Amino acid sequence: MEAKHPKASKTIMTDLVLPSETNPLNNLFGGELLARMDRAASIAARRHSRRIVVTASVNHVAFNRSIPVGSVVTVEANISRAFKSSMEIYIDVWIEDRESGMRDKANEAIYTFVAVDDTGRPVRIPELIPETELEKERFEGALRRRQLSLVLAGKMKPAEATELKALFFNS
Repeated sequence: MEAKHPKASKTIMTDLVLPSETNPLNNLFGGELLARMDRAASIAARRHSRRIVVTASVNHVAFNRSIPVGSVVTVEANISRAFKSSMEIYIDVWIEDRESGMRDKANEAIYTFVAVDDTGRPVRIPELIPETELEKERFEGALRRRQLSLVLAGKMKPAEATELKALFFNS
């Protein structure tokens, strides 16, 4: 199985915020944004693995800025790391200024997807080779985030989380 670069699966979805998708303050519902991020992440995961993919977890969501009705919203999903059958997908959400066309980052999230076969069993996926500095930074961070998640779930002993420990102890 040949390793892939993040750009091969990068997914960009742009859409308009409609009144039916907003709350009483005329801002995009958080759940609507979560659904958009899930769809973009799903496409990126599918492109990387070329398999059926399922959402395993939403690891982090930051609703940093409200998104008003009428906004042009762009959701960018990038694979930050591929493990045996799972992938971490980093999602950036941008809003476009109506007059200037400038984009501002509004929100971000990290999702985990698992590639499965037709019976729902996890399957191996290609490795990921980061190229840019941002991709390398997110690639390294993904391993620490995964180790933290496994330790908190009781699936890994803290002593085995070497990358995570390196943040706190100089070895």
